[in-house]
Amino acid sequence: MGIRTALRACGFALVFAASAASAQVTFNRGYDADPETLDPHKTSTVSEAHLMRDLFENLVVHDARGRVAPGVAESWTMSPDGKSYTFALRANARWSNGDPVVAGDFEYSLKRIMDPATGAKYANILYPILNAEAFNKGQGKTAADMGVKAIDTRTLRIDLERPTPYFLELLTHQTGSPVHRASVERFGADFVKPGNLVSNGAFRLVENVPNSHIRLAKNPTFHDAGAVKIDIVNFIPHQDLAAAARRFIAGELHVTTDIPADQIKFLRQRLGDQVKITPYLGTWYFAFNVNKAPFDDARVRRALAMVIDREFLAEQVWQETMVPAYGWIPPGIGNYVSTPIEADYKTMSPIDREDEAKKLLAAAGFGPGGKKLTVQIRYNTTDNNRASAVAIADMWKQIGVETTFVNTDARTHFAFLRDGGDFDVARVGWIGDYSDPQNFLFVLQSDSKGLNYARWANPEFDGLMKQAGEEIDLAKRAQILARAEAIVVRENPYVGLLFYSNRNLISNKVEGYIPNLRGANPSRYVSIKN
Repeated sequence: MGIRTALRACGFALVFAASAASAQVTFNRGYDADPETLDPHKTSTVSEAHLMRDLFENLVVHDARGRVAPGVAESWTMSPDGKSYTFALRANARWSNGDPVVAGDFEYSLKRIMDPATGAKYANILYPILNAEAFNKGQGKTAADMGVKAIDTRTLRIDLERPTPYFLELLTHQTGSPVHRASVERFGADFVKPGNLVSNGAFRLVENVPNSHIRLAKNPTFHDAGAVKIDIVNFIPHQDLAAAARRFIAGELHVTTDIPADQIKFLRQRLGDQVKITPYLGTWYFAFNVNKAPFDDARVRRALAMVIDREFLAEQVWQETMVPAYGWIPPGIGNYVSTPIEADYKTMSPIDREDEAKKLLAAAGFGPGGKKLTVQIRYNTTDNNRASAVAIADMWKQIGVETTFVNTDARTHFAFLRDGGDFDVARVGWIGDYSDPQNFLFVLQSDSKGLNYARWANPEFDGLMKQAGEEIDLAKRAQILARAEAIVVRENPYVGLLFYSNRNLISNKVEGYIPNLRGANPSRYVSIKN
């Protein structure tokens, strides 16, 4: 039996199981890819974030519309200088084994993710916490020096390096999830396995079957369990978007997180308003391996970047479900300048772009009378990504560039990039963790472990990011961050090509799954109509 047939059979089995247990309400969620891990302190992808929102509850969470809302913390106060937060934890917060969730759990967890021994690739998202960066980098500080302290069982204080306007939204990210200390210490890395994982969210882990599904069950100890309408959540990976659409039409999936762009017209005709295209805070981009010739040459990077027709990609390949990008930071983001930072070639005609690109390549030793430039595009396998890569290869062909491809599943692709694998150009997407330009720019800092795939290091850029981190005037801070983005747009280590939209299929039976700019849709708010 082929894998696609097996997955389809599994889907029917899940649906059958749900119908057989008539007393249970089952929510079948399609999502992008299997997680690398269910340890929230080692996760980093959007797919993993969907799972973490269901398994764990942070101090603060996203509500059904993607807004910051109370989580384990029922209330909080901020000091007048903006550098200290005190959280009051709800008395009825419980782990899935019945243990109370206490302030010490968050102190332990926030210190665990910053401990270098944990190896968290996303630790730097929490660097605003006092001494967190110095501890994580081994710069003379320890866990005891971090600005996180349980005052008593229901009171947690977090001190910051400096005022951080997006700090509460930052805490909604999976890096702010608590873990059950006794389970971590008992099982080690195996604490994330079914039967071992103790979580504090609306759901608990039941099964984890790679390439098939992850099954969650309603957590009866959750403080708001009475309001949770779903009994079983099946997360079903669907990198084959056409197959996912067919499964949606067949009623096997209630929701998908992506749509095959070449079927948008057909799906709209067939499904009507069950096709949802809405704004999303994210950038679809290319990363160049700047430590590898010839991509260490800014002329080569600019030439390749400028001949990519973003309008064609957005309108023809993605069928107007994406927006052309000539910068790095998506529109609609908070705390930023009103005029977007964009590449200077945006207003040039396609012919003029090709002519300049050929001159740049010739100056770098490629083209007529020079060497042949061959570029390998590495991407994670989806129909839309494949179509985009093929289209871009055709655009590069117009300037004498030959293109080859390597594609793998998302889990393998991003692990390869994070672990420093060799590549020429890689397709990546970045979805905002919080609505602030810092969240898109910090990825490019030279010390951004596991996320700076291009291995780019620019002292001026790093200096501006440090300066912005110390600036408390939001208008001045926005200008500093704009200067940092301008360096990226000029040097092209990373090239924004498209700004994302939410592209969902949502069954008319589903209520409470509300597309939003943050892409946050916890299952606890969802209900299924008969």
